[in-house]
Amino acid sequence: MEFDVEIEAPWPEGAWETLAARAASCVEDVAGELANERLSASLLFTSDAEIHALNREWRDRDKPTNVLSFPMLEREDLRNLEHEGPPELLGDIALAYETCAREAAEKGVPLEDHAAHLIVHGLLHLAGHDHEISTRDADVMEALETKALALMGIADPYGDRHGS
Repeated sequence: MEFDVEIEAPWPEGAWETLAARAASCVEDVAGELANERLSASLLFTSDAEIHALNREWRDRDKPTNVLSFPMLEREDLRNLEHEGPPELLGDIALAYETCAREAAEKGVPLEDHAAHLIVHGLLHLAGHDHEISTRDADVMEALETKALALMGIADPYGDRHGS
């Protein structure tokens, strides 16, 4: 999967593009439908103010959030996507710095680890996973997140509810 990464203030200097590529690779390992070289996605590291505006405009929620995902393919279309052919845009992800930094501090984890979790979370949303549908769907999505993060050497963000 190709990633187009844009980093805006107030995100600090860092290896954010490398982190995003590692996260995408690990998600491909646990969610096989994303292991297709035709796929591309964009990732925007931005501010709470920008996320707030996007959330208000596209989701009718008048507040910032940590991550937003905007899928471009239906899950069934993604599952049936041939490996040969023109590039396909999977979708867009945006991360809010202030919310991410605050959450990382509250959890006592490095910002990079929390950002990796949110990138994985966003990619799974782009693949059609949705933790808000049912408890079962949430469990499936959280288990995939935990597996992808384990491949990155990042501890289970859900408190090891999913085993090893």
